[in-house]
Amino acid sequence: MILRLPLILGLVLLLAGCVTRTAEPTRPGHTTLGSPLIIVPALKLGNYLLVEARWDRRGPYHFLVDTGSSTTLVTPELAARYPGRNLPPGGMPPVRVRSAPGETALLPATTIRRIELGEARFEDVPVLVHDLRELSAHFGMKIDGILGFQLFRETVMTLDYPQSRLLLQRPHPAPLHPGIALPLDPARRAPFVRLKLGEQEIDTLIDSGSDATLSLNLEGLTPDFAAPPRPGALVGTLTGDHLQQLGRWHAPLRIGPYEIPSPVVDVTETFSSLGGGILRHFTVTFDQERNRVIFHRETHDPVALEIRRSSGLSFTRFPAYWRVAGVVPGSPAAAAGVQAGDLVTRINNEPVARWNFSRFEQLVAGVDEIRFRFLNGTRETERVLPVFAPVP
Repeated sequence: MILRLPLILGLVLLLAGCVTRTAEPTRPGHTTLGSPLIIVPALKLGNYLLVEARWDRRGPYHFLVDTGSSTTLVTPELAARYPGRNLPPGGMPPVRVRSAPGETALLPATTIRRIELGEARFEDVPVLVHDLRELSAHFGMKIDGILGFQLFRETVMTLDYPQSRLLLQRPHPAPLHPGIALPLDPARRAPFVRLKLGEQEIDTLIDSGSDATLSLNLEGLTPDFAAPPRPGALVGTLTGDHLQQLGRWHAPLRIGPYEIPSPVVDVTETFSSLGGGILRHFTVTFDQERNRVIFHRETHDPVALEIRRSSGLSFTRFPAYWRVAGVVPGSPAAAAGVQAGDLVTRINNEPVARWNFSRFEQLVAGVDEIRFRFLNGTRETERVLPVFAPVP
């Protein structure tokens, strides 16, 4: 898998979701909750929530929660440590993805005997096995798996972004959290809801595994751009690269009573989806048994989204250098002559090995320019690239 550092929206993690949403996933064998309310601390990196779990001496384990994925992914090490029962014939087909060198790789399907999150125990979980070392390098910590939406089907699961935690409860007939309840499409194995974009309605996937604000499929919509789409960063996913087309929508996005004025959208040919760039402002509760999702925010004031900034570059990361994977057309980096394939060895005079996802994102958000050292053969040169806002 080739992971990018798209400096506009961060790493878009469609991962298993983008390759399995059309298939009927095999369900987890059994879920046990040891108490009425289980609180699992989470680490917020950018627009992602990562949970930490300890259930044996080899932990802690770190998992990304991805509601946009119908399937759970785990590393080969975790799959080998807790092998589960054999899948029934046709229970989950293997999936082909692109490996880091650009070759096709096959993700085998199996089950893992258990995954534990605090007092919540998931047994005989169907998984895809994938090497997540590059994802770990991107985040600056070992990532042991990506928890898909169907893992939580026997629970009421809450992503509490403001307090950086995951809550798990037993299904209950009454709403367990305040907020606005929206119906989920029961025909789908991923959380799709109907939202309003101005006066138009859109079927939208709630995708906590995406760093984006709103990915928008324009089919059937009347375009209403305040700033028309323009090329953005190159984003790497398991199924290939995606060149962002970023624009600003004129009308507000409405989630029940909550309003997001003039959201930045990434035009897509796949599902419209609501990513972590918006979800991070809410507490979001998923009740799969009753086909509903509840959005809650302490205030009904319009959601003020921060302006995302960029150096105009996306990267493929390696320990000793970062290779430029793409250059945003019209960006200061393009004007400076930076090209795909160029190698970066230092950022602000520090080796790239010292820069992880969170630290680099904070740098881009907080400075006006970044000093890059490029390697050309045996010669190193420095370029100072201004940081800019791709979408006005």
